[in-house]
Amino acid sequence: MNEKFSKLKNNISFIYKKNPDTPRSALNFNLSLPSVDVPAGIYCLMVRLFMQGTKTRSAQQLSRELDRYAIEFSAELKLDYIKFKFVCLNEDFDKATEIFTDIIKNSTFEEFEKERTKLEGEIIAELDSPRAEVIDSFYKNIYEGHSYGYTNTVILENLKNITKRDVTDAYDNVLKNSKKVIAFAGDLDYEEVKDNLEKNLSDIAASADNLPDLRKPVLTGAKYDEIIKNDLNQAHIIKGWLINNNEDFPALSLLNVIMGASGLSSRLFLELRDKKGLAYVVRSSYDNARLASNFSIYIATEPKNIEVSLKGFEEETQKIKTVPPSKEELENAINNLFGKWAFVSETNSQQAHWLAHYEIIGAGYDFRDKISREIKKITPEDIKNCANKYLTDKYVLSVIKP
Repeated sequence: MNEKFSKLKNNISFIYKKNPDTPRSALNFNLSLPSVDVPAGIYCLMVRLFMQGTKTRSAQQLSRELDRYAIEFSAELKLDYIKFKFVCLNEDFDKATEIFTDIIKNSTFEEFEKERTKLEGEIIAELDSPRAEVIDSFYKNIYEGHSYGYTNTVILENLKNITKRDVTDAYDNVLKNSKKVIAFAGDLDYEEVKDNLEKNLSDIAASADNLPDLRKPVLTGAKYDEIIKNDLNQAHIIKGWLINNNEDFPALSLLNVIMGASGLSSRLFLELRDKKGLAYVVRSSYDNARLASNFSIYIATEPKNIEVSLKGFEEETQKIKTVPPSKEELENAINNLFGKWAFVSETNSQQAHWLAHYEIIGAGYDFRDKISREIKKITPEDIKNCANKYLTDKYVLSVIKP
């Protein structure tokens, strides 16, 4: 890898990656969330308001300028941080940075009531999907009482209680008390990019040296949530486990590929769909986050197959806990994982995202380089031990059915 790491004068971490002969550059600016106890919906509503105008530009002016220069700008809420991103033509980098920093420093959060109403409508529409509703149930229960569990239904319950002052106060706290990371990928000189950032961002609060020691989610036993919904022709089932630390990331990543994340060759697909004909869709997921991750199995099936599908879940988890994968299966999983990482890291935008993401969660911008070496060392016995360690009787099971 050819990244360069440095700090701006106000302690903001800056990761630079040169990609010659690429016409568009990408920049990500991540700010860590300083608390997990901010009421549900405040951060979610906040990121929607950054395009509603600044002290010097109206929402219409912002939109016109971004369109004129073909600048892609977005603000997004992640579990551990707020992410600002822009992609622009190399020759328009100065202009893009100027608009980008105006939004960060001078947003007025206008159209608050309008955006709150729009968000409410979008959440209600999204929850009309049974798949979205069962995923909502799963995350709400596995991260109950924690900001990671602020799903659409939780946000919807609190949305009417949020004021514009709540949003502006929360953003002020983020700006003042966050760790801040910038990642750039493109064909511009290092000094040019860094000087530009120093000029535009030198007057914002310095980055915190360390991430705050935040409260972690806890799961003490098994939970079951059943949702009955009229007129369904499918049942959707998710069973998942809380991962309280990230020390076993290499083994968990490969366990995920072997179980259900490798498509047609995964165990769940072969056993539950191909052999038993139970599934419309079946997969596993390993969702990694700073404070607590989760590992889950999902199936969409005919309602009459709910019990046999759950039995299939149990059979497959027991199998991986008692019989290690073959060396060939493990090698295929390693190749599959590295192939996926390469696929989602092809563009400047993707590379800037991952560099900033790993740095802001405390793993280090070069995490994939370091962890790749550890992944290659994983043995079949490591996979079996990992399954026994995490796929326990402490789980969340969410089912939606007619």
